[in-house]
Amino acid sequence: MSVQKISFAKALNTALADALETDPSVLIFGEDVGTLGGVFRITDGLTAKFGRERCFDTPLAESGIIGTAVGMAMNGMRPVVEMQFDAFAYPAFEQIASHVAKMHNRTRGKLAMQMVIRIPYGGGVGGVEHHCDSSESYYAHTPGLKVFTPASVTDAYLMLREAIDSPDPVVFFEPKRLYWSTAQIDLDELREQYANGTAQKREGHAVVAREGTDATLISYGPSVPVCLSAAEEAAQDGLNVEVIDLGTIVPYDDETVAASVRKTGRAVVVAEAQGFASVASEIVARTQQRCFHSLAAPVLRVTGFDIPYPSPAFEHHHIPSVERILDTLDELQWED
Repeated sequence: MSVQKISFAKALNTALADALETDPSVLIFGEDVGTLGGVFRITDGLTAKFGRERCFDTPLAESGIIGTAVGMAMNGMRPVVEMQFDAFAYPAFEQIASHVAKMHNRTRGKLAMQMVIRIPYGGGVGGVEHHCDSSESYYAHTPGLKVFTPASVTDAYLMLREAIDSPDPVVFFEPKRLYWSTAQIDLDELREQYANGTAQKREGHAVVAREGTDATLISYGPSVPVCLSAAEEAAQDGLNVEVIDLGTIVPYDDETVAASVRKTGRAVVVAEAQGFASVASEIVARTQQRCFHSLAAPVLRVTGFDIPYPSPAFEHHHIPSVERILDTLDELQWED
């Protein structure tokens, strides 16, 4: 065992390979995931290692991809499908909302939908419209779906393994701009921890990514590293900021979030998606309700703007930045 610099993309690729190796019912398919290894090379080498029966390309038909996965899951397989980009998944949404999310309930528990829908999402990569959406609210609003989004290299591996092993359907959002981020980890040790059950479970368990006492930043996915950077900047001005990484949006961890906000008395929710009727607005409502008597200021938000995703030249204005987070922290009624 040895510690190595591992990328977020490599952690996901390893998780997929280990799932294929461990469970013969796991299948991986989608547009260009076979020979090419996916647009972002997350499935690189899997077809060569496991064969075209386990990892294969499909036609450019997202609704057909999900419909096929539904049939496979109904027959005991564990399909892991890739929607090539976030907004490419919209043609498949009817299948997801009408069948993937409801099949278990519709059949009174007789048919499980043990499947994972991988969706590269978010901006920061210079993509154009239909390539940079943050669409998590649609899925979080759909009962019957779990919604995961890792923010670290370690969680990229562990959470994808958890998602594939889940008996329920999981929409697994992969922050595109984190694919090239790296961390020093021991992949072999991580594998062993997952195999023997000692690895930290993230489903429904938020983590304190940074301890603090003065205010809480609540976030998930691509915005977590931005929050950590903002907390470091705030520390230079004497502000001790705690950062919560949700990990899973559904199920949501009220307890960890509420405990942090009751301690600090102030909170800001940070998310890349637009703010209106969003996951961020739900977090604000839940936090305000549960922590009302501990709050020294209203819970605020830093989100994307309520517009279609802008062109690459302007996306840096749209995505929550360290500067916007620091400005919002300044608004938390610090005067006595």
